[in-house]
Amino acid sequence: MSKADEAAPAYDYIIVGAGSAGCVLAARLTEDEDCRVLLLEAGPADKSWQIHMPMGIGSLLSSDRFNWAYVSDPEPHLDNRRLTHPRGRVLGGSSSINGMVYIRGHANDYDLWGQTVGGGWSYADVLPYFRRAESYGRGADDWHGGDGPLHVSSPDISRSPLCTAFVEAGLQAGYPYTPDFNGAQQEGFGPVDRTTRDGKRWSAARGYLGQAKGRPNLTIETGALVHRVLLEGTRATGVVCSVRGAKQTFLANKEVILSGGAINTPQILHLSGIGDADYLRSVGIEPAHHLPGVGENLNDHPDIVIQHRCKLPVTLYPVTRGPRKWLTGIQWFLSSSGDAATNHFEAGAFIRSRAGIEHPDLQLTLMSLAVIPGTADTVPEHAYQVHIDLMRPKSLGYVRARSADPTQPPAICFNYLADARDREDLRQSVKLVREILAQPAFDSYRGEELFPGPQVQSDDEIDEWLKKAIETCYHPVGTCKMGASTDPLSVVDSELRVHGLTGLRVVDASIMPSIVSGNTNAPTIMIAEKASDMIRGQAMPRMEEAPVWLHPHWQQAQR
Repeated sequence: MSKADEAAPAYDYIIVGAGSAGCVLAARLTEDEDCRVLLLEAGPADKSWQIHMPMGIGSLLSSDRFNWAYVSDPEPHLDNRRLTHPRGRVLGGSSSINGMVYIRGHANDYDLWGQTVGGGWSYADVLPYFRRAESYGRGADDWHGGDGPLHVSSPDISRSPLCTAFVEAGLQAGYPYTPDFNGAQQEGFGPVDRTTRDGKRWSAARGYLGQAKGRPNLTIETGALVHRVLLEGTRATGVVCSVRGAKQTFLANKEVILSGGAINTPQILHLSGIGDADYLRSVGIEPAHHLPGVGENLNDHPDIVIQHRCKLPVTLYPVTRGPRKWLTGIQWFLSSSGDAATNHFEAGAFIRSRAGIEHPDLQLTLMSLAVIPGTADTVPEHAYQVHIDLMRPKSLGYVRARSADPTQPPAICFNYLADARDREDLRQSVKLVREILAQPAFDSYRGEELFPGPQVQSDDEIDEWLKKAIETCYHPVGTCKMGASTDPLSVVDSELRVHGLTGLRVVDASIMPSIVSGNTNAPTIMIAEKASDMIRGQAMPRMEEAPVWLHPHWQQAQR
C-alpha cells in the first residue's frame, strides 16, 4: 500500500452505484451505528421535477441528464440496428428514470434459482424480502408488506375506457382475471402495480436514502466515477475514482460492493483487471484475476408493440400537446394529481404463448397512447398500443470494456433473436395479441392497425418485421451470474461474493442466474434486501405458506 493510499479515507463498506440496489444497501447497512459506509454515484442528486412527475418518463429516457444513454453495438440479428439502452445515472439509478412498474416475476423463477444455485434463493426464501421492502397501498397480506420503505400503489383502471376494454377483451378471449400480478396468481389480465405515492414517483432513493441520508455513518458522493477496484493480491481493498473531476482513492476495511447494474458492474470489473484474461489484454487492460464469465450471459426482455388508431377521443394524445399539456403540468405542480400523476402503464396481462408452458412467458401492457417506434415522440393522433415482452428469451449477449479508459462506454450486444425459439415465441405473441385486440370490447375504439400494419400477416412477414421492430424493455440482467465456481459463466457465489477474491461482492441485477418473468426493478430491490442480511450475517425465515396458482390444464391448454 502506498503512502497516498494510507492517507486515503477508509470506510467499512464502499458501495459503487446509488441505484436501486445501492440505495437499499446504504440504508440497511447503516442501521448499525458502528458501520461506516461510503456510497458513490456517478450522477447527480435526484432533485428534478422530471424525476418525481410520473408522466415525465419520456423526457428522462430521451435525455442524457440523468441517463447513461448507452447505445448497443450493431445487433447482428436485427439488420445491424443499434439500439439505445437508457440506464439511470442519478441517485436512485434506474428507479429514478424507469416506468415505475412494480412486478416481481413468477414464483417459479426463484424456485429455478434455488435449484440451480442453492443458498436460499427459492421463492419461499425471497418472498420475505419482497415483503420487507414494500409498503403496499392495499395493505399487508401473505404476499405483500405494509410498512417497508418502498411504496407500491395499484391503479383504478375503471377510470380509463381503454384499460377497461383491454381487460374485458382478455376475458372475452378466454383468459382469467387477476387482481394482483404479485400475489397468488400472476397469469391473467388486470391492474399493474407501480412505485408511486400520492401522485409522485417513489424511487429507491426516495424510499431508502430518504430514511438514511441524515445518518452520520453514511457518506454519499455524487459525481463520482469509479475507475477501478483496488486489489492487494486476491483481496479488494478500495476503489480509485474521480469525484467531480478530482482523482481520489477510498479504502474499504471490510468490503467493496459493486451495485452498478448489469452494464456498469461488469465494465468496472474489467477495468479492474477482473475478467477473461485474453480479452482484457486485447483491449489494453492488465489482467489481475481470470474470471471469463464477467460480462457474459447478458439477457433482456425484447419489446415489440402493436398500435391502432382509436376511433373515439379517449386516449392521452391531447395531454401531449399544448395547451392541455401545460394545464396537466400545472395541475400536477399544484396538487400532484391528474394525468401527470400516473405512469399510464395501468392495465396489463401475463399469458402463456402455448400449451405445455407452466407459467406465463409473455407480458402485455396497454398504453393509452402510441409512440413512434424507436423514438420518444408520440403518434400525432388518437391511438393506443400494446407492448409485448418475451419473458424468458434464450438469446444471450455480452457487456465488455472497450479499453482501460473508464469514461469510454462499454461494448454492448444483446443478440436479440439469436435463438430461433425467441423468433417463434414472438411470432406467436403477435397472433395472440391481434386476437385479443379483435375482441368485441374494442369494437368502439378499434381503428386501423398502424404497426406493424395489415400488410404483415404471414410468418415470414412477421419475422421480417420483428427484425425492424424489436426494442429493449430496459431489463438487462445476468452479466455477473450467480452460481457455482465450476460454472464457466458464473461470477459470484450464492452469497454474491466474487469467485476467487475476498472483500468484493456484487449486488444488483447482474447476479441473476436467469431472467425473471416480469420487470426487474422489484427483484433488484429484493436482491439487495437479502444481500444486506447476508453481509450482516443474518437471514429472515422462509415463508412457505403463501400459495401460488398455476393453470390446472397448462400442459394441455394455452388458456
